[in-house]
Amino acid sequence: MKTTKLLFLMFFALAITSFKTINPDSKIAVQSREFYQLKTYILNTDQQVKTTDKFLKEAYLPGLKKLGIKNIGVFKLRPNATDTLKKIIVLIPFSSLSQFLGLEDKLAKDKTYLAAGADYLNATYKQAPYARIESVLLKAFADHPIMTTPALNSPRENRVYELRSYESATEAIYRNKVDMFNAGGEVKLFDRLSFNPVFYGEVISGAKMPNLMYMTCFSDKESRDAHWKSFVDSPEWKGLIAMEKYKNNISHIDITFLYPTDYSDY
Repeated sequence: MKTTKLLFLMFFALAITSFKTINPDSKIAVQSREFYQLKTYILNTDQQVKTTDKFLKEAYLPGLKKLGIKNIGVFKLRPNATDTLKKIIVLIPFSSLSQFLGLEDKLAKDKTYLAAGADYLNATYKQAPYARIESVLLKAFADHPIMTTPALNSPRENRVYELRSYESATEAIYRNKVDMFNAGGEVKLFDRLSFNPVFYGEVISGAKMPNLMYMTCFSDKESRDAHWKSFVDSPEWKGLIAMEKYKNNISHIDITFLYPTDYSDY
């Protein structure tokens, strides 16, 4: 009897570290929402791309994984004739804000990381490995609290990862758009149509606010176009956009098409 009781207490302790109740009066438990950092390296030269790629592949991602951070995505822009800058975008999931805040201090104590990333970390101002770094911090949506890594079989260079940013005119209107995804059923519609959503996030710190961001992915451009056609033609979407309470809740949209690097986790 004592052994059974002890096992129950151990299971309960483990459970409450990963789950929280919806509200104090609720008996339903939901998984805690992750945080995400979208880290964008802006690069001017091929040498900067080479140096940063090497650092990310051989030092940064291994260093993050030693700290228990998994499912790290690393992406580059799909070719576009209008692009004048090169970019590498890193998507990092965190279980908590404290994990995010403690990251750099822990990496600074990792001798393997410091040695593997020496060329990048010790670069001089005359040979900087990037033009600048931009960072966005997000909190996962309530209806998609944990990142989903897709299982795509197509060649990586053919895959389309679609990163969308939706800005709203005011904070209140922004909250309305978030509600449209969650309570309104937009997240469920993406799931039903197999959009392979990686994450949905509320931007809590970034250059563009108020806004939300999300990423979906497809085996190729043809698949992407077919999925979006099924979305706009669906009765659920037609019903949502006809609702008065959800009208005019987006003021600006940015869409970025990406493909995964050979060392990205997905």
